[in-house]
Amino acid sequence: TLMIVFLISSLVLYIISLMLTTELTHTSTMDAQEVETVWTILPAVILILIALPSLRILYMMDEITTPTLTLKTMGHQWYWSYEYTDYENLCFDSYMTPPLELDPGELRLLEVDNRVVLPTEMSIRMLISSEDVLHSWTVPSLGVKTDAIPGRLNQATLMTSRPGIYYGQCSEICGA
Repeated sequence: TLMIVFLISSLVLYIISLMLTTELTHTSTMDAQEVETVWTILPAVILILIALPSLRILYMMDEITTPTLTLKTMGHQWYWSYEYTDYENLCFDSYMTPPLELDPGELRLLEVDNRVVLPTEMSIRMLISSEDVLHSWTVPSLGVKTDAIPGRLNQATLMTSRPGIYYGQCSEICGA
């Protein structure tokens, strides 16, 4: 892409320098409909040729065909339900810890009673939906934000690069 942009820029610079240094004596070049058509259509074709491989790469980056772990996430009002679909009967609800039950050093509105445990350096597929109203499943430190919509199954892929505690948070006004 950089090479194409460099060639186009060089051509435009060459044409500008020619126009500034020579006299325009040919009236046929001043009124050329074909040239105007070509220099309007050619950049559009070049932009499409640049965009198509980028769109393919963008789509391929988001698709994981064989994830190590699949985690189904269901949004409810005031809590989330998680289910490890690769294992039988491994599901739980995750409620926010009330402010009066927080230990010193714990973060208000971020601590939960049951945390999700995810492996590091492995591809994880998150299947996200909602039971009641619109929600948004967000973990800012992982760069993940996906809407949970009733009746729709959204997919997000993530990979943790280092072990630690990653906090999710409410990032939108949830509702009908």
